[in-house]
Formats: sequence, structure tokens, C-alpha cells
Amino acid sequence: MRLTCVIPAYNEEARIGAVLQAVLGHPLIDEVVVVDDGSGDGTSAVVGGYPQARLITLAQNGGKTAALARGFAETRSEVILLIDADLVGLSPAHLTALITPVLQGRAAMSISLRDNAPGLWRWIGLDYISGERALRRDLLAGQEKALQRLPKFGFEVFLNALILKAHAPLAVVRLPGVKSPLKSAKYGFWTGIWGDILMLRDLMRAVPPLGLIGQVVQMRRLRV
Repeated sequence: MRLTCVIPAYNEEARIGAVLQAVLGHPLIDEVVVVDDGSGDGTSAVVGGYPQARLITLAQNGGKTAALARGFAETRSEVILLIDADLVGLSPAHLTALITPVLQGRAAMSISLRDNAPGLWRWIGLDYISGERALRRDLLAGQEKALQRLPKFGFEVFLNALILKAHAPLAVVRLPGVKSPLKSAKYGFWTGIWGDILMLRDLMRAVPPLGLIGQVVQMRRLRV
């Protein structure tokens, strides 16, 4: 099966190079597509230094969901790997661990559990909004219009709903040593806090609060 890695990026000039070094040349990855979501820094310039990656630059920032939707439209691979552009400590071995359950047919989707995931998520063994996932493309079949209606940061919980509807097996893959910087560390304390509030708002616009709790409970039951 052909596998494409889609990386949405917004103002990740300082971090995306390390992510690309882990992803590019990986033996299980056939194609890497980076969608620069209207960055105001040098993100596109950094990606341009890696000619093996295909760069798509959006004219304005539309949010993570819009960037991912554009990336999906650019590939027809049977398996899609989603990797956030700001990860620290990512290695090819981590990618192999995330990809393998889907390529082997043991799971329809795998989802990461990073070292710095919230303590509650590590305790229950599931980070339901993790951005690092491998999935069968057919989970997204016919969802193009639904993606267009999602808020900027509603994609992960929307994807959760799809796998729950399909009642498909889910693999949770721990990624030791991998961390995702807090928004407050990237953008400053108050800007980061506001960003978290907006993200939480979008999650609840995509799925009501009780629905989010229900997702966690049901996804844990699907784990293989």
C-alpha cells in the first residue's frame, strides 16, 4: 500500500526542519506533503530546502483542518500519516511504530501517546486529540464537504467520530522521547493561553462536551 505523510504547518520555521529530517527517506513513506497554512515566518523557506518534500503554500491562514483537507486532496495513497510540524524528539523508529499497525492491517488507525501528553491522558492510555496518526484513507471517503464545515481545530475529534462510527480497531502507540511544545512556550504565555481557549472552543463546536467524553470511553474500547 502506498503511504503519504501530510504535515500541516503554521509558523514552524524553528521546528519543522527536525521533523522533516525524521520523515524524509523513511522506508515506509512514499511521499511527504507539507501544507504551509499561510505562515508569516520562514516556514516555506525551510521546507524548500528539502526538495524531497512537496510544498503547498496557502495564501492565508485557514486553520489546521483546512490545511489537512488540502493535503488529503493532493494524494490518493491508501494510507495517510499525519505528523504535526512542531514535534521535538521525533525519530524514524517512532514513525515505524505509528505506521506498522495500519500497514499490517491490525488497526484502521493508530494514534500517538507522547511523553508530554496531559497526565490524565497518559494515565488512561489515550490522547484523543493527538495530531500524530496513521489511518486508512477509506475512513475519509466522502467526507470532503464535512471537512469544509469543520472549525479550524475540529479535525481530530471529527476523525474520532468516523472511526467510532465504523467501529474499527484503534492502536495507541507510545512515542517515548517525543514532545509537542506548549502554545505558551511557542507564542508567549497569554497568547498561548488564548490559543488553547480557541482550540477548546473549536473542539466543542465540532463535538459537544458530553460527546467528547463519550469519544474517550468508546475509543478505549476499540484499542487493540
